[in-house]
Amino acid sequence: MPITELSKLNTRVGFIGLGLMGSRLAQRLHSSGWKVRAWNRSPKPADELNKAGIAIAKSVASLVAGSDVILSSLANDEAVRSVYLDGGGVLSSAEPGKIVLEMSTISPELSRSLHEEARKRGIDFLDVAISGSTPAVDAGTITLLAGGEIATFEQCIPIFESIARQWFLIGSGSSGVQMKLVVNLLLGIDMQAIAEAVSLGEHLQIDRNVLLDVLSKTAVIAPAMAGKFRKIKDRDYSPEFPLRLMSKDMNLVMDAARTSGADLPAASAAHSVLAANVSTNGDLDLSAITPFVVGQGTRQE
Repeated sequence: MPITELSKLNTRVGFIGLGLMGSRLAQRLHSSGWKVRAWNRSPKPADELNKAGIAIAKSVASLVAGSDVILSSLANDEAVRSVYLDGGGVLSSAEPGKIVLEMSTISPELSRSLHEEARKRGIDFLDVAISGSTPAVDAGTITLLAGGEIATFEQCIPIFESIARQWFLIGSGSSGVQMKLVVNLLLGIDMQAIAEAVSLGEHLQIDRNVLLDVLSKTAVIAPAMAGKFRKIKDRDYSPEFPLRLMSKDMNLVMDAARTSGADLPAASAAHSVLAANVSTNGDLDLSAITPFVVGQGTRQE
């Protein structure tokens, strides 16, 4: 059967989860010309999106019934499990042939369960993990890491084109989530390394502004981390990628390592530092580990 691409003219898109990432993704789809409705577990983010012209569904079941494609961006396994597997959730409400793009960073085990349940119900399901934080969503430069059937992946390219710079089909179901854990392992270690480099430089009494300016311009700093130096310099730890979510992702990384037998000593150290900061700095940006590592304490200025 020939692959039919999705079209802005006749495809109804439903979006679930309107946090820092989800609200931006829904707005980007809307501004790109897609017919978007949304739903969120708490009403305030939904009210804000409604002011931007996006209709809000009364329930998950209502959203699913009125959509051809469902996307979701949720905080953790618990949220995804509730939205997808509870009565009136996505999978119990979707008819065969419905397309679902689950974009949350969750455990590979839960992702595999969702794929299997969707397969039983005749639902075309992809896990589509996101690499990139809120500035990248705003700029349309995120990278998408998908797991599932190639036919569904190719069918959804018009949606990917509206929100991302590049997209990859990694392999079968849950492989997108697995690749995201590999990517975020690097993100966590990179932030830990930057914090330690700043700590050493400051303890060596290098001028702080010079230290941060020079470090940010060296070849060893990944492009995704360049913006963290401005946040450290300004002591502005407003969240682009909240520390609590980075800590959650590192929990998933360490669980995956234990399951697969991988030994990750550097990741283990970064995991410990993140965990030590969650209770006090969890809603701040992940770069807020820097003053903790330096030993100054975090303050929001």
